[in-house]
Amino acid sequence: MSSVHHTSVSESRDRQGDGQRSRRCGQYTMNQQITKVTEKPPFDRSSSQDSMDEVSMEDYWTELENIKKSNENRQEDQEVVVVKEPDEGELEEEWLKEAGLSNLFGEAAGDPQESMVFLSTLTRTQAAAVQKRVETVSQTLRKKNKQYQIPDVRDIFAQQRESNDKVPDGTESQSVRTNENKYRGKDDRASSLVVGEKELILLVPEEAPASETDINLEVSFAEQAVSQKESSKEKIQKNRGDDGPLPNFRLPKDKTGTTRIGDLACQDMKKVCYLALIELTALYDVLGVELKQQKAVKIKTKDSGLFGVPLTVLLEQDQRKVSGTRIPLIFQKLISRIEEGGLETEGLLRIPGAATRIKNLCQELEAKFYEGTFNWESVKQHDAASLLKLFIRELPQPLLSVEYLKAFQAVQNLPAKKQQLQALNLLVILLPDANRDTLKALLEFLQRVIDSKEKNKMTAMNVAMVMAPNLFMCHTLGLKSSEQQEFVMAAGTANIMHLLIKYQKLLWTIPKFIVNQVRKQNTENHKKDKKAMKKLLKKMAYDREKYEKQDKTANDADVPQGVIRVQAPHLSKVSMAIQLTEELKASDVLARFLSQESGIVQTLKKGEVFLYEVGGNIGERCLDDDTHMKDLYQLNPNAEWVIKSKPS
Repeated sequence: MSSVHHTSVSESRDRQGDGQRSRRCGQYTMNQQITKVTEKPPFDRSSSQDSMDEVSMEDYWTELENIKKSNENRQEDQEVVVVKEPDEGELEEEWLKEAGLSNLFGEAAGDPQESMVFLSTLTRTQAAAVQKRVETVSQTLRKKNKQYQIPDVRDIFAQQRESNDKVPDGTESQSVRTNENKYRGKDDRASSLVVGEKELILLVPEEAPASETDINLEVSFAEQAVSQKESSKEKIQKNRGDDGPLPNFRLPKDKTGTTRIGDLACQDMKKVCYLALIELTALYDVLGVELKQQKAVKIKTKDSGLFGVPLTVLLEQDQRKVSGTRIPLIFQKLISRIEEGGLETEGLLRIPGAATRIKNLCQELEAKFYEGTFNWESVKQHDAASLLKLFIRELPQPLLSVEYLKAFQAVQNLPAKKQQLQALNLLVILLPDANRDTLKALLEFLQRVIDSKEKNKMTAMNVAMVMAPNLFMCHTLGLKSSEQQEFVMAAGTANIMHLLIKYQKLLWTIPKFIVNQVRKQNTENHKKDKKAMKKLLKKMAYDREKYEKQDKTANDADVPQGVIRVQAPHLSKVSMAIQLTEELKASDVLARFLSQESGIVQTLKKGEVFLYEVGGNIGERCLDDDTHMKDLYQLNPNAEWVIKSKPS
């Protein structure tokens, strides 16, 4: 993939004028064929069509002009982040660290068996992605004559066949077994990866059929891409924004419950991020798209203030004012100020506030915001919108993060809209918490703007074109691009922005195949820990098995077969035995507890407390209302069930 760099606003927009811009659009149409700009009357902003075919790029270029004028009125001494060109093997080494596999190489190299539990849960394409990076790092270390222990790739991936047939506690892997018969290959067995003379058997379907509108979360995205390439090479279309309105993708109902970002405990979420990085890399590898993580040199940044302050620093100072704040207070206030003026205002987000006034407002906000003396009545609606975009642009590191900004841009190079959506899903998971939470608040606000498009004339594509330069052109990176790259980036990033807005409810979902991989890791780790504990207890002459048997017998007597005991330590009814049925859902369990509350506690409403799955093969997982309890119990019979509120 040719690298798509950031546009240098100050240089690339010096060539102004309507005639010049028209020539650019014409050249872009002929050379790139990504955006079709035809000879037709100006776009009617009242149109509800969101296709790039019907929208000129005028809003995008106008926004760039506005950004340039804004920059002229801002301080010129802001430090630029230098993006270091990595040495050979450095990116792969960093990738392995980010994927939680640093013990496979270098000074931290140890017994490859330490990573075997993790590696044994990988799909065929995930394993290939890891193998590729391990080999590159190993070759680099050999060239540098490093005296480190370099593991043999065959040793890393060698696995016993039976270890993958079942989860160690004897229960079958749900994600595979529910689809296994449908997805068997011609030789009637699961896929395998041959490494050297050894074979790693992977529980991966050969085919992943799904309807055009369904997003299959049970099967690895990379495996689905392999299947699609093998079964319909001729049918794969290039969807670069010229394929009409976006499809209405949906998530099929999952009886064991949909898992969203924020539903898992930190330790499991860490594993999810490791797997998401490996899966994203595998998906890009399969589709022939280069995935390069950026690594910016650390620079001195402001340690206080509002604009040009790192998100983490901003949240630290905000949390001293409002405990538990996850989205910067200034960001929240700017959005609420825009909404106070009404979302029906025509040209909202597109029409800029006066540059000089914006500069003065910034200075006044810096001085008075935290003192609570700033006069918000003086901020016009378009000024608030300009300040919101300025806040995003002036973050020392982009909202989409330095590490993954190029990966977000590379989404435009994936051949199908479904694959672009899958990649964005994984990228959202990989974002730091502060970036992800702020992005979510932004996308929700943008959707509310679009919901009023009949009056404000801002369709999804209009909003996407206005916002794309603000999110994808981080001025602090100081990267320059050619005019040709500029056009590619304009249409590509506008389309990515459109996808982020339209599919935001899907993007915060953790794919089921990744959750199941985490479950399997936890089960196998638990088995290892249990073995170690038994050994220790045996030395202490303690009969653990007898104790467990007695304990199990006591529990069985307490809770009959087909019944779960739900704990609610903070409610008046602290415990309840509930009979499992095919129809029983998590919402039904909550309703039974809340219906028995009285007095002050009765004020608790649905949405304030949740049912959690705790222990067994998961650390802790907040259940959605539609989770079928019997199906989940069969997946995790050793779990406990607890009702509590979500941590802020």
